[in-house]
Amino acid sequence: MSHPVLVIGAGPTGLALACGLRLRGIPVRVIDAASEPAGTSRALGVQPRGVEVLDRLGALGDLPERAIRLSEVRVHVGRRLVSTMPMRWLAARERSPLLISQVEIETALRERLEALGGRVEWEHELVGATQDDHAVTVVLRTPSGMADTRVPWLVGCDGAHSLVRKLAGIGFPGAPVAEDFLLADVRARWTADPEIMTSWAHGGGMISVCALPGEGRWRLMSPSPPGTDPGRDRTGIRPRLERQLAACTPFRGEEIDRVEWLSSFRIHRRLADSYRRGRMLVAGDAAAVHHPFGGQGMNTGLGDAENLAWKLALVEGGGADPRLIDSYEAERRPVAEGVVAATSATSRVVLGDSPGIRSLRDTLLLPLMDHPKVQGYLWRSASQLGVSYRGRTLAPKPCPLRAGPRPGDRVPDIACHDTGGASIRMHRALRGRWALITRPGDHEVSAAAVRRRLGAGLVVLYPDHPGLTDTLLVRPDAHLAWRGTADPHALGRWLDRVLGSGAVPAPA
Repeated sequence: MSHPVLVIGAGPTGLALACGLRLRGIPVRVIDAASEPAGTSRALGVQPRGVEVLDRLGALGDLPERAIRLSEVRVHVGRRLVSTMPMRWLAARERSPLLISQVEIETALRERLEALGGRVEWEHELVGATQDDHAVTVVLRTPSGMADTRVPWLVGCDGAHSLVRKLAGIGFPGAPVAEDFLLADVRARWTADPEIMTSWAHGGGMISVCALPGEGRWRLMSPSPPGTDPGRDRTGIRPRLERQLAACTPFRGEEIDRVEWLSSFRIHRRLADSYRRGRMLVAGDAAAVHHPFGGQGMNTGLGDAENLAWKLALVEGGGADPRLIDSYEAERRPVAEGVVAATSATSRVVLGDSPGIRSLRDTLLLPLMDHPKVQGYLWRSASQLGVSYRGRTLAPKPCPLRAGPRPGDRVPDIACHDTGGASIRMHRALRGRWALITRPGDHEVSAAAVRRRLGAGLVVLYPDHPGLTDTLLVRPDAHLAWRGTADPHALGRWLDRVLGSGAVPAPA
């Protein structure tokens, strides 16, 4: 089996998973039923957690220079401004969210995958799959006809209607949580700051307007008026959006010079019963779908991909027992569960699906968003920088109370220098590897204990912060694996417990 992992779907999740595997030297095959990459913008932007993942994969490139960096998010009730969220202030010590088309993000990931020796096979459609204890037998429809292949792992990154999920027998319970939403990308003669995203709530109507990269380009998003079915009447999307513009905003439809893209979608809340069934797994939208408020979809998918990539790579490289893969669901499903619950509650309040809720929204909840503490909470939630795996499979016991991250927490992007003395940020140093952060003189015995289990997949860093005296072992996804004094025996015991009986993996 020349490719241990077959990924279905060449969206952000599938591409990020493939890049993560290739960074560790694991061959991966990526297929997609489409004839070519999508050209429509679809999702718009990536939150700080997703930006970090792209950077650790080496796929961030010049996306920050080409994206719009939000300075503020404003909310109006009628024409009255009730909340201004200063994004630059909130992001001052962390990553900033990037407003950029999903097309650009996918292009960056494909280019990175190609640089790592991988590629996407277009017009390859999954038709069937069966599995046994050792591998999955897959049936594909290709330009050359039907083909069978056998792979150790099959991962469905094939969206909300995932065939991998269905073939694996994984349930996907849920329900619609809102009416249809209308989307449009337009070119318009509007005088507005492109670094400010604005929403207007007016009675039962609501519309959001934000800039797209490029001169005079804007994204509009609004719930469809009750009783309409834009899915059956796509010609009605523009008139309905223009009526919402006129009712809620200072903008006018006659100022729109060109419509580049129109779409509608129905919002569902669904969460897979399981993320794994034997050797078949799901990630991204194939595992969870929810309301787009907060831009969490791509964020969650990229997080799934990075988490699964290092675990599959370690197992396939011989460094861990296959039971390590069970920790993927244990860590990632609760994250999706929280996002689904939060975005569903937010949608019900923001959309105001009853007069009572609209009154509460307009007089209390939206004005509360102007409070710094509320803004801090919303920022931590939307950015996903506060995601922690404490208490999960790989970090079941609490660390003694002391300052700094505990096992399972995301480790901030601290300034370090490597053993050669060069300055480097920790997240960029990872690039699919583990990091041992320790003091000069302490690293040799600790590094030997780690390399006994992880082989070449380790980088040793010295922290620039003088207050950090503990030794930290950081996972490839920037979460803290282990923390303590420079005790190679304790560190070795932790690695043996978590990784099982695997041998030292081959150098990547």
